[in-house]
Amino acid sequence: MARKSAIPPSYYGEPHKFDPTFRGPVHNRRCTDVLCCVIFVIVILGYIALGTVAWMHGDPRKVVYPTDSYGQFCGQQGTPNANKAILFYFSILQCANPTVLINLQCPTTQLCVSKCPDRFATYIDMQYNYRRNKSYWEYYKQFCKPGFNNPDKPVAQVLRDEDCPSMIVPSRPFLQRCFPDFITRNGTLTVANKTSFKDGLGKTRSVIDLRDAANGITSLLDAKEVGIKIFEDYASSWFWILIGLVISMLVSLLFILLLRFTAGVLFWMVIFGVIAAVGYGIWHCYWEYSSLKGNPDSDITISDIGFQTDFRVYLQLSQTWLIFMISLAVIEAVIILVLIFLRNRVRIAIALLKEGSKAIGCIMLTLFYPIITFLLLALCIAYWAVTAVFLASSGEPVYKIMSTLHDCKYTNLTCDPETFSQSNMTKLCPGSQCMFAFYGGESVYHHYIFVLQLCNLFVFLWLVNFTIALGQCTLAGAFASYYWALRKPADIPPYPLASSFGKALRYHTGSLAFGALILSIVQFIRIILEYLDHKLKGAHNAFARFLLCCLKCCFWCLEHFIKFMNRNAYIMIAVYGNNFCASARDAFFLLMRNVMRVAVLDKVTDFLLFLGKLLISGSVGVLAFFFFTRQIPVIQEEVPSLNYYWVPLLTVIFGSYMIAHGFFNVYAMCVDTLFLCFLMDLEKNDGSASRPYYMCSSLRAILNKKNRKRPAEKRRGRKE
Repeated sequence: MARKSAIPPSYYGEPHKFDPTFRGPVHNRRCTDVLCCVIFVIVILGYIALGTVAWMHGDPRKVVYPTDSYGQFCGQQGTPNANKAILFYFSILQCANPTVLINLQCPTTQLCVSKCPDRFATYIDMQYNYRRNKSYWEYYKQFCKPGFNNPDKPVAQVLRDEDCPSMIVPSRPFLQRCFPDFITRNGTLTVANKTSFKDGLGKTRSVIDLRDAANGITSLLDAKEVGIKIFEDYASSWFWILIGLVISMLVSLLFILLLRFTAGVLFWMVIFGVIAAVGYGIWHCYWEYSSLKGNPDSDITISDIGFQTDFRVYLQLSQTWLIFMISLAVIEAVIILVLIFLRNRVRIAIALLKEGSKAIGCIMLTLFYPIITFLLLALCIAYWAVTAVFLASSGEPVYKIMSTLHDCKYTNLTCDPETFSQSNMTKLCPGSQCMFAFYGGESVYHHYIFVLQLCNLFVFLWLVNFTIALGQCTLAGAFASYYWALRKPADIPPYPLASSFGKALRYHTGSLAFGALILSIVQFIRIILEYLDHKLKGAHNAFARFLLCCLKCCFWCLEHFIKFMNRNAYIMIAVYGNNFCASARDAFFLLMRNVMRVAVLDKVTDFLLFLGKLLISGSVGVLAFFFFTRQIPVIQEEVPSLNYYWVPLLTVIFGSYMIAHGFFNVYAMCVDTLFLCFLMDLEKNDGSASRPYYMCSSLRAILNKKNRKRPAEKRRGRKE
């Protein structure tokens, strides 16, 4: 029989209204937010179609392989450039910076070659030496245009037609492109042990000119060498890194399971530690104030000395220590008053943390559900990235006129390389060439590639948020089934995690997609604002930058509020099975009626979990430090030889923190679910035989609540 809504319309905003039909999570559910579910499915089908179209038009080789001036890929199998995988620039001096080189916008001829030059040479010197030794031409012509084999052609005509480069410099490949082989010797930048070279045009140039033309390449090459060493470190230490991550996983699991015994002790130890530390600070400030008071030099006020860059000047004033003492006293008083007046709420929060540890102990598979979320997120990220690459590589080769003359008005106009030599452009702009620029097109599809990239990004955000929502709703359903079991763990239904996952996917896909859509819209707007902020960094309009900063702040707050509301709405969906809007409304009113409990539980949970993350990542990190620095004598011989010991160390610390974060996210979801169920339990039940409390005995003891036994149970108790 279909079940009616668990909350009557008159209930919202009125506490302590009981629903006699409520007995935990709804089992007879119906599909919610069907329209949004249909839209979501259509969008997914459209996303698949977008990926298919992108794969049909795109060509990732355009990203992987460099392209020469004729639009041909370097190193592509089955082409004349199969054995020529490196791009060579005729005159690297004409390139302004590395970004121009990498984007293939350098206004000089670019050819695919099998290897980079290994010596200094000019075309003039080659032509002079060629008469005595043919090998000079054989070496030089591999950097000339394919098919050119006329070393006797006048130099002026060769350079005008760009048949060959005017010079070549010792280079090495980087990013499949030939860059000068810079080496610093005794603080002097050199190329092949030379600080100057001939440019083939009658001038002697400094190596500094090459460095300016390829600014930043030296640091990139150094980064590449560091990257190779880091890769070597990973290759030799991956086994020990894996062991460290396994240890962090076991410690995280043990920490969560032990929280039922240590949550209260940890919290009160830290709180009393903070109180003691602040108290010591008050005493120290009073001691400093007393010792400085009466000293003529220290009785000067802060306003008298004004702003000073040296902070130690203020520490010589008695007024500074008086301000410190008063501030710390106020903080101490606030902490003590909060603990006095909110002590019961703190006890409830600690009891819920302990109960969360018990719940996870009964449903251990929930700790490994993040693996499913990770795999789904990896699938979404991979599909988005591949689609973005194919969209970016869609189009046909676009050729533009490149000229070294500054007054050529045809520069950057599109051209056809097959007919360019017969046109009058070569006469109007001597030395100009029709060269490959980028990939594009004139069709409707090519005009809307940017829009398609935005659609790709938005659907990606929607799918990611839906995946996270599915995980939250699944975990909430599993933990709710634990809470609403009157006899724990005997009354917990079988396979609670799988059952919750099936219900969330079968009945509430539309509701989860609706919540994810709202969050994705806000995140998409934030990305646009960040893009505009990046573009307006150099703008002088202060009002526009101020307005943009305010918008970024507002949408940041809105995103975090929506995340908080979505999380609680998914818990209500898991319990009641209502649609997203009704669940969000129920959760909002329920939390507002218990706002102090919400604040205390949220802060206590965040504090303990943050402490646990630091404890786990820090302890595993210290162990890894002693291991990789060979300070553990027992296993000193097992430590691999490393270039940088901090590479595996930082990997272990970061990985440990992320593993603890994944485990504790499950725990936080458990505590949030139990908390909402606890609030519903308080408002819907009264401890009678027909409406017993489902909360644990420790929570009932804190609240002075009792479950009255049924008459049959009383008689059985007297007999026993």
